Amino acid sequence: MLDAALYITLTLVVLALLMNLFRLTVGPDMPDRVLALDTMYVNSIALIVLLGLWLNSKTYFESALLIAMLGFISTVAVCKYILRGDIIE
Repeated sequence: MLDAALYITLTLVVLALLMNLFRLTVGPDMPDRVLALDTMYVNSIALIVLLGLWLNSKTYFESALLIAMLGFISTVAVCKYILRGDIIE
């Protein structure tokens, strides 16, 4: 039962990543592209956690945590650049 749920969830997360990639490339303006990139970070974290569950390995959870921290910092940096034109004041 868990294997079937993992297959379905993996398929849906990959589909969500593809839709985010479309929004990232076609997005009408820069804030939409930043939001699509941030959502891709969240979806990639979900994909890595699901892969860790599927392979029964703890290493994937640590890498998901690392990607979450990098995603947060990069989103803040890009938003500061869009709003102010400079990252470091």
